Amino acid sequence: MDISRQLKLAKTTGTLLYGQRQAQDACAKGDAKCIILAANCPQDYIDNLAAKHPEVTMHRTNMVNRDLGVASGKPFSISTITVVDAGDSELLTLRANLE
Repeated sequence: MDISRQLKLAKTTGTLLYGQRQAQDACAKGDAKCIILAANCPQDYIDNLAAKHPEVTMHRTNMVNRDLGVASGKPFSISTITVVDAGDSELLTLRANLE
């Protein structure tokens, strides 16, 4: 799956949240369906989030935060993208790949 293409599709047809704080808030509210993580996202943050919210699918990409920002069409680095509504994209078919 081309994550860049799916992110652009989800951005226009669905609802995405950007950043670690928004991911934590969406998980706490129960809105988060999937979290996409940059390859260089801090491991302690991932472990903490996965421990608190095991029901949310977490997928680590092979893109670093700068590349994930570009793929999302944002002019800044992004370490965490939360999928609230995937829209017409296939982002919810991503499998959890954290060890």
